[in-house]
Amino acid sequence: MNILDKIIAYKRTEVEERKKQQPVKLLESSIYFSTLPVSMKKYICREDKTGIIAEFKRKSPSKGVINAHAPVERTTIGYLQAGASALSVLTDTPSFGGSTDDLMTARKFNFCPIIRKDFTIDEYQVIEAKSMGADAILLIAAVLDPQQSRKLADLAHSFGMEVLLEVHDEDELKQNLEAGADLIGVNNRNLKTFEVSIDISKKLAPMIPDSVVKVSESGISSADTIIELRKHGYRGFLMGENFMKHDHPEKAAMDFMDELRKKSI
Repeated sequence: MNILDKIIAYKRTEVEERKKQQPVKLLESSIYFSTLPVSMKKYICREDKTGIIAEFKRKSPSKGVINAHAPVERTTIGYLQAGASALSVLTDTPSFGGSTDDLMTARKFNFCPIIRKDFTIDEYQVIEAKSMGADAILLIAAVLDPQQSRKLADLAHSFGMEVLLEVHDEDELKQNLEAGADLIGVNNRNLKTFEVSIDISKKLAPMIPDSVVKVSESGISSADTIIELRKHGYRGFLMGENFMKHDHPEKAAMDFMDELRKKSI
């Protein structure tokens, strides 16, 4: 089993346990079930924003611990003040050190689109995302077949949430063009080697329909890279590690986005 296979095997067990601990009826009693989600597509395309989806991530399978101590409240508020278009919050614990509490804390202090970033493989997790105040969910093509992606996307849409579908190569993209995603994210990190190259974003850009928002993920560490990716039609840019590796991620985000604004004039 590779790392992804191990993560998904654990996730299946975790989801079954969560179903017992918090039945769907309990999730549906959340105050967020009656609130209208905020559109991530619209925020990413706003001219007064940067298009950056700033991520709160404590660790990762490839890098280990990135930042174990940054507070959710200060970091996420700072991200928005810096000019981020949206927030991404990891809720997976074993691989990324996240939790559902992290997302709910971010929701409490921010009015902006928040995507729940996790390995979503079950309808229960979509309901769970809605119950914690997420505006969008991540679906990873590498762990779902196209029919599963479509089913989970349809459920998310029934709650008013949007879907970011993540692909890693041309095959995954072509197989999921009918999945109903609102945004398609190209992950520049090779899942097998963990090598990163934005060339994959450039390669897949012409194949992504204009009806969805193009998002480039991973390996973005300079304003020049974002400016280059914009030329290929990308409007969204998922960034986490580049900010989180600093003691004050929100300060790093402000410095980065200030540079981006200057270079974009």
